[in-house]
This record gives sequence, C-alpha cells and structure tokens, in this order.
Amino acid sequence: MSQTTTHDIGMEGLDSLGEVDALCLFVAEDDRPLPSSAGYVDWRLCGALSRVLKNGFFTGAKDDWLLLPSDGKLTVPRIFVVGLGSRKALNAGALSEALASAGKVLSRAKVDSVALEVPAGAGTEDSARAEAFQKGFLPAFKGGRVAVLADKGLVRLLPGRKG
Repeated sequence: MSQTTTHDIGMEGLDSLGEVDALCLFVAEDDRPLPSSAGYVDWRLCGALSRVLKNGFFTGAKDDWLLLPSDGKLTVPRIFVVGLGSRKALNAGALSEALASAGKVLSRAKVDSVALEVPAGAGTEDSARAEAFQKGFLPAFKGGRVAVLADKGLVRLLPGRKG
C-alpha cells in the first residue's frame, strides 16, 4: 500500500514535493489554456508543454501519453502527461479508468514515488474524484509513495496527511 501525502496546488506545492521520481499530469483535449498543476508546470518549463500541444505531437486525446524531462526546472526529474479526452465529457467512470491506466503505466516505468493532481471534470464531484483515486489509481500503482496535489475540498476526502 502506497503512503499518501497531500500538497497544495500551485508553485509552493510543486516545490514541496521533495524526493519524488515523477510527476503525472492529466491534460484534456479541450484544456486551453492549461489549467491548475499543468499550467504551473508549463510556466516553470517555459511553455514546453504548450509548444508540444501547439505542434500536435501530443493533443490530450484519451490514452495519449507524453514523457517530458524537467531539465532541473522542477525538483521532479520526469513528467508523465496523460491525455483525458474531453474534460467536458469526463465522468467518474472515465476518471477512474484514466487513473488506473496511469497507475499501471507508472508502475511499468518503475516509478517508485509520484506526484499527481486528480483531475476534475463537469461530471466529477470531489467525492467521485476521491473514490476514483482510491479505487482506480492506488490499486494499480505499485510504487511506495504518492503525493497528491489537491484543493481543500478533495484533501478532506483523501487518506493520508498534509505533506
């Protein structure tokens, strides 16, 4: 069972991650400009993620994957970006499926500790997001530590403590 800690969304939260192997971002096809953690990471990477999206190499389509190096601009060395499809169409089932898929891919990549933000969508309330994380991501991820970048509404529903 992975140890779970929570961190605020934003630059301070990203900088407080400490020793994590990877950051997992979820980006939808209709996320322009990039919201939340993806936007903060893109800013820190001087627009590298936006350029990849603009060039069409990665679009945010469902099951679309991208691996970016942080080049020392973040404490986390590797950034895995997962396509969600349409954020407007994101419901609890699709979210759980995306989180489970991310957990499996990160495990195959030998990621031992990961930071991620549980994405929100039109059909996903905080309770559905917490359940998708606990039943989709956690069982699929074989690493030892998970740092969740979360807002206050989601933090109170997650296991773990403030990190």
